[in-house]
Amino acid sequence: MNKHRIIIIFIIVFFIVIILFYLASLKAETTSNAMGIIVTVGPEMEFVKAVGGDNVYVTLMVPPGADPHTYEPLPDQLKYVANSKMYIEVGTPIEFELNYMDKMKEINPNMLVVNSSQGISLIPNTAEHENNSDPHLWVSPKNAKIMVENIYQGIIKLDPNNTAYYTKNRDNYLKQLDELNNNITDSLKNKENNQIIVYHPSWAYFCRDYNLIQIPIETGGKEPTSQIIASTIMLAKKNNIKVIFIEPQYSSKSEDVIASEINGKVVKIDDLAENYITNLNNVAKIFASV
Repeated sequence: MNKHRIIIIFIIVFFIVIILFYLASLKAETTSNAMGIIVTVGPEMEFVKAVGGDNVYVTLMVPPGADPHTYEPLPDQLKYVANSKMYIEVGTPIEFELNYMDKMKEINPNMLVVNSSQGISLIPNTAEHENNSDPHLWVSPKNAKIMVENIYQGIIKLDPNNTAYYTKNRDNYLKQLDELNNNITDSLKNKENNQIIVYHPSWAYFCRDYNLIQIPIETGGKEPTSQIIASTIMLAKKNNIKVIFIEPQYSSKSEDVIASEINGKVVKIDDLAENYITNLNNVAKIFASV
């Protein structure tokens, strides 16, 4: 290889390194300038990212595997609150928000708080608190569309100069939610037994939309009594139900006892997964198969 060729290769490599360095610094700058947004539960992560795209940086308060009914925020999480532009609250009577929203507003009084459930008709939560509403509204794609719209309105309020970008992102994601709704409807249209036994009663909005009935083992946030376990076993046998559904943030022996008595099995599903569309498509297929 002659000297002239070596010089040319060196120049090319040099410029490639410079370009890569520039792109890396640009990405870092974009991240540092992104709008800090905090959400309570996993599905909201996808909603915010779908609308905000590269212009947002999202922090999740209730991490995977944690229970939003009992979770307590860590000190490091509260530091994010102090520097965030917006908090997207679920806006339902979910304990994490009931217990800590006032404190987070005190930490950052300038933070815009968006109620993502505004405009959604809540249903009674007789399975947990008889005098309250069911907080798990995100399991319904129809509700998710309203949540996304509320999130969109909050984002364009803080960043009106990029409204066209956010509008395009919102419209694209709303189409995906419509497709999700159609897919779930197709998955469940031939299901003969519309009853599902769940440990925690998280699926009422989903069941309402797709003509299912959830039968919870846990009620009032407490471990089921022996009477409830016995009645659940009797109901399962009567209706030939062979699957008990439980979510990863809960741990109980009762579902194993019931599954053993009905010669069935325990299957994990998650209403709090961050990959919302993929997750609900999979859940619908699981429900349809039992």
